[in-house]
Amino acid sequence: MNVEKVWIEYRARIKAFLHSKVSNPADVDELLQEISIKTFTGISALDDPSKTQSWLFQTANRTIIDFYRKNGRAKDVHPEDLWYSEDEPEIRQELERCVEPFIAALPSDTAQLLTAIDIKGQSQKDYAAAHGLPYSTLKTRVKNGRAALRSVFENCCKFSLDARGNLSEYHSKTNGCDKC
Repeated sequence: MNVEKVWIEYRARIKAFLHSKVSNPADVDELLQEISIKTFTGISALDDPSKTQSWLFQTANRTIIDFYRKNGRAKDVHPEDLWYSEDEPEIRQELERCVEPFIAALPSDTAQLLTAIDIKGQSQKDYAAAHGLPYSTLKTRVKNGRAALRSVFENCCKFSLDARGNLSEYHSKTNGCDKC
């Protein structure tokens, strides 16, 4: 397994994942560096290459948890109370293969926007500046684009959420969906 190729393929998605869990961009960069080191030193122990994505995101998740613990932000929180510790990586991995085709099914300006921000990890402020948009306008477009993407998912699948609002399972609807 070529670790450099794996890192190039997943780096932007991992960075976007980190941005969704950590608000400080400097902390995101630090965590990304830490995850890259863990990837370069630990991925060789992975026996099944088909589990690469799951391994990387579990590594990122554990790194985020360690980050919050180290910084004392979770002193009074029990691990069961952490919303991200209840995540089902297998379900996420199954649904992730649908994200890009579903984004591509959206109007081209929305698809371009969501690809840049949610797939490639570009910050909303940078995207707004690069496209000459007011930041507040862009935030609204991102919100609406994500809602449209959610509708595409909901047209294809029925989702079940746990008590904390996390995805616990999904089933394809009977009409089927051939977009992913």
